[in-house]
Amino acid sequence: QVQLVESGGGLVQAGGSLRLSCAASGNIFSINTMGWYRQAPGKQRELVATISRGGSTNYVDSVKGRFTISRKNTSNTVYLQTNTMKRENTAVYYCNAAASVYMGSYTYWGQGTQVTASP
Repeated sequence: QVQLVESGGGLVQAGGSLRLSCAASGNIFSINTMGWYRQAPGKQRELVATISRGGSTNYVDSVKGRFTISRKNTSNTVYLQTNTMKRENTAVYYCNAAASVYMGSYTYWGQGTQVTASP
């Protein structure tokens, strides 16, 4: 079984920064793409950023230039540095990983961490 555990969420003033972390553990052969998604109240879950095992990144347009995704393959950890936070960035942020395990390849989700940007 694979577990993803997020940390680093909380309350931040608009214009401030937070660094989210997500560590994957379990019987993992390898992790391919890792990513961050978010879900604001009353809205669907949306992609924020992804990063491949080789380091190629992809961002939703609204966070380009403000958020940075990175990963450490040796510890199966992905990070999201959020800068110049805006009120509309308030959401539950979820970590996502495409992992290869004994029985095949599957997508796993973390439990989510609340991020609130106050005006």
